[in-house]
Amino acid sequence: MSKEYYKILGVSKEASKEEIKKAYKRLAKKYHPDINKEPDAEAKFKEINEAVSVLADDNKRQRYDQFGTTDFGAGQGFGGAGFSDFMRGFDFGSFDFDNIFDMFFGGGRRRRSRASQGADLQYDLEISLEEAAFGVEKKIPLNKLDICKDCAGQGGDLETCTGCGGHGFVRKTARTPFGMFQTQTACPKCRGSGSSLKKKCSKCDGEGRIRVKKTITVTIPPGVDSGNRLRVRGEGIAGENGGGTGDLFVVIYVRPDNVFKRDGDDLYLEVPISFTQAALGDEIEVPTLEGRAKLRIPAGTASHTLFKMKGKGIVDLEGYGRGDQMVRVEIQVPTKLNKKQKTLIKEMEKLEKEKPSKSFLNKIFG
Repeated sequence: MSKEYYKILGVSKEASKEEIKKAYKRLAKKYHPDINKEPDAEAKFKEINEAVSVLADDNKRQRYDQFGTTDFGAGQGFGGAGFSDFMRGFDFGSFDFDNIFDMFFGGGRRRRSRASQGADLQYDLEISLEEAAFGVEKKIPLNKLDICKDCAGQGGDLETCTGCGGHGFVRKTARTPFGMFQTQTACPKCRGSGSSLKKKCSKCDGEGRIRVKKTITVTIPPGVDSGNRLRVRGEGIAGENGGGTGDLFVVIYVRPDNVFKRDGDDLYLEVPISFTQAALGDEIEVPTLEGRAKLRIPAGTASHTLFKMKGKGIVDLEGYGRGDQMVRVEIQVPTKLNKKQKTLIKEMEKLEKEKPSKSFLNKIFG
């Protein structure tokens, strides 16, 4: 009676070879006698191997699906005592079932060493608030691995590898308890690249990269702020084996300013004014990023009043207009008065109908 191989592996009749491979790997790890000490583990393991020997072979699977038979000739099955003894020789705690499956049914996988992408670099750049507001050009020193210009990153003069004929892999035939199997592996001479150095570049000694010190100019756009990153393509580390070059990321840090405080695209500053300027009003000059500007203080201005100077802030980095400058005035009370000043202030005091503190208390207590 024919065995139900699909059921044994737990796959459908439409299962792909990759699905069969995964099922085999999972079940073989579970039931191998060196791992599973249950009494029926070895029999189950043989059954799994017998099933996969049929379903992983296209010709045998076709005959099995068509005729439902397992009689493919003595010694051609994947199970049996010979296979079990052979598999006992492996350390299944670390053995790669993918490799054993590929060796028996896939013919090995081609592994070529590939060019690797170069790493990115980061440079922390400190600038002033004014430079952040209007933009600036900065020179940045770099010390990095760059592509060797003499050999264009190839390491020298290349020729087709004689070990593999330029294919990057070599085939090997091995005798196993199941017959002769052919595998292909990366060519050890060219490491899978298909070419080898005929003559090394004298400048980079075949590396394809050299360490260089260089200075580049970076344009910082108006409106940047701390934490912004500028990307300079192709100024990172050159990749190996002719791989692409990484990028340079310039991280911006804006130094705190002695006059202005920044909040997004707006600027804030505090300006002192006298008691008479606040009481009578005045036109004062205040600093801006572009120089001096006039600000009108209306009569009766209270201390800590905030005035807006529209469009005197920082340009938006994304191009959405410009911020404002917010000026907070603080009334300075004189600490030293001459005789005339004291007399004038006392005259003002006599004209006061009620002191502010008394008026405040009256509002609370009635």
